[in-house]
Amino acid sequence: MSIKTLLNGESKNVEYKLTPPSRSINYTKTAVAFANGQGGCLVFGVEDQTLRVVGIAEDKVFTVMDSISDAIVNSCEPLIIPDITMHDVNGKTVIVAEIAPGLQRPYHIKSLGQEQGTFVRVAGTTRQADQPTIRELTIEGSNRSFDQVQCLGLSVTEKDIEALCASLTKTAKNNAEDPAKVKTVTEKQLLQWGVLAEQDGQLVPTNAYAILTGNTAVRSVVQCGVFKGTTKAVFVDRREFTGTPQELIEESYQYVLRNIHMGARFKGVYRQDVYEIPPDAIRELIVNAIVHRSYIDHSSIQIAIYDDRLEITSPGRLPLGQTIERMKQGYSKIRNEALASAFEYMGYIEHWGSGILRVLQEVRDAGLPEPEFLGGDTDLRINIYRNGSETGSDDGIVTGLRRDSLSDDGIVTGLRRDSLSDDGIAEETTSKTNAAPNATITVLPSQKERILDALRKNVSISISDAIRILGVQERQAQRILKSLIEEGSAVKIGAARATRYAEAKKRTEPHE
Repeated sequence: MSIKTLLNGESKNVEYKLTPPSRSINYTKTAVAFANGQGGCLVFGVEDQTLRVVGIAEDKVFTVMDSISDAIVNSCEPLIIPDITMHDVNGKTVIVAEIAPGLQRPYHIKSLGQEQGTFVRVAGTTRQADQPTIRELTIEGSNRSFDQVQCLGLSVTEKDIEALCASLTKTAKNNAEDPAKVKTVTEKQLLQWGVLAEQDGQLVPTNAYAILTGNTAVRSVVQCGVFKGTTKAVFVDRREFTGTPQELIEESYQYVLRNIHMGARFKGVYRQDVYEIPPDAIRELIVNAIVHRSYIDHSSIQIAIYDDRLEITSPGRLPLGQTIERMKQGYSKIRNEALASAFEYMGYIEHWGSGILRVLQEVRDAGLPEPEFLGGDTDLRINIYRNGSETGSDDGIVTGLRRDSLSDDGIVTGLRRDSLSDDGIAEETTSKTNAAPNATITVLPSQKERILDALRKNVSISISDAIRILGVQERQAQRILKSLIEEGSAVKIGAARATRYAEAKKRTEPHE
């Protein structure tokens, strides 16, 4: 890193000290944090608030360099050897202590012990590591994968193994273009992946086995929620999913689709449903979160749908050697090797490292802003911003309404954004599917306007089109169309299944 770059301000990898503090722990703990992360530089002789270069007195430069080196070498465990250099900046000398990413993690301050003396960098600050982070660092330092470690307290039978093999094989065939080419998973394959391990001649399950079978010995939860506005202040709906990875992927994926806008693109008489966010990108990000999350961290994957964005948060700091920049360039760093192998077999992962690149391309092709990647120190958050309520094409109708989010009994669980007042109270609701025939149905001006907009853009629409446009049940759509006909804004064409609706042509009175 050049000295010019180092003087651009403090960051995740740069920290300033005006002079070496009298208590060396004030900077040795940062050296530990750099070694436990992506590395970094301590810059002495710069004021952190103003970025003013004060420099180190010339007659003390070499003494200060020696004291910095001694403090880091003697205070940290395992051994950290800094690369210390001096640089001239406008006639003033600054000292830079560069710390490389360490391979013998976790690094800590000897006098504080591992539990209290392990530090990490979080958003440009040095913080004490919590127990899950220390465990993650320990796994990294031992060059192991957590999911390949034996799951203590869990046992496995031949019948259990056969059931898992059958489940994985079934998923792989369902996802394959040619199911006949999919080879059946065997016990030997599970051993090679690390889903099973051998101990004293016996097969034992690993953490990957617990995750793949949905066993609660390893916590695997996806929390989904819809929020009014752009913060979590007002809940509209929330769900929590548990189970096997296949179940988590499908349930959370369908949840998102039910709660985002779906438009329609017409080419002639043919209709194509178009989601405001590409479904393949949504699915890819969910898969990515489940396979690459930290299972040492007991937090849940969180999928939040706001008015302006879809937000997916995956627990755990980025693995050793991975950065957000490298991720966006297609570089892959596998945290859970056994899971990654199983996911690749099942067809959820095509080529390691290609998933994020596909997401970026799909979002770009949909005309949406590039996804936003945040964090990486304690978790990874990815935002896909929505482009408003409409998805359009040059040659067809545009609609931008969310599909109904119905539970099994027909009750709306995910209300549309326009159904909420400022205080989160529902003003426009959809009744149960088994509502009484004589129940009162309110027709809102906004619903009429949506249908009229569709009629203006198309020769005609069907009742099915109206249902999709409005996101309501058939009876409600019929009532709205009838209302438009009664007021002279629309006309009915044809009968029975051939019935369609068109905009009423306004008659012009002749001039006298």
